Amino acid sequence: MNYIIGITGGSGSGKTTLIRKLRKAFSTEVLCIISQDDYYRPREAQQQDANGVTNFDLPSSIDDQAFLQDIKRLRAGETVRRMEYVFNNPLAKAKELTFEPAPIIIVEGLFVFHFAEIAESMDMKVYVHAKDNLKVIRRIRRDQVERNYPLDDVLYRYQHHVLPAFEQYIAPYKEDADLVINNNHSFDRAFQVLSGFLRDKLG
Repeated sequence: MNYIIGITGGSGSGKTTLIRKLRKAFSTEVLCIISQDDYYRPREAQQQDANGVTNFDLPSSIDDQAFLQDIKRLRAGETVRRMEYVFNNPLAKAKELTFEPAPIIIVEGLFVFHFAEIAESMDMKVYVHAKDNLKVIRRIRRDQVERNYPLDDVLYRYQHHVLPAFEQYIAPYKEDADLVINNNHSFDRAFQVLSGFLRDKLG
């Protein structure tokens, strides 16, 4: 029997850092992590704002049905393969990702609580929280270094896409979380609580 944990939080809140720590702490034999980030629709299928800038920070930017079906496949004991999404970075080369079924399945992403069918499949919900000013700094650092985006583009998207999406599609679901992890400075203690809970589930 699988135990599904959903992890969400605003962009720059620290979800990726949390996921990396979980990957180091648990083997793929007992923990599978599947991310919404690998289910973006093609660029040509994305909506554009009033200024003609493509908006990737909307629930509609994600192929939620494909995401849901792969979660169901993992829960049924099937292996899932999918090409990595590289955020339109011409310097990055996509590779095939393999997700193996495991006793604990982590489903993470910005809108995983917003997609009703996906949220309903979760046994536990974790919300990662950070102050807005810290999220902006982290977003700038990530998009410039990891995704090769110009600073002006990063700031525009944060103001017009990221923040409105957070307020409408992410923040309201904080109240639904079973565990809220504050990441303004460090979430080491919260990570110990979460990892201890997972180890207890694994027996």
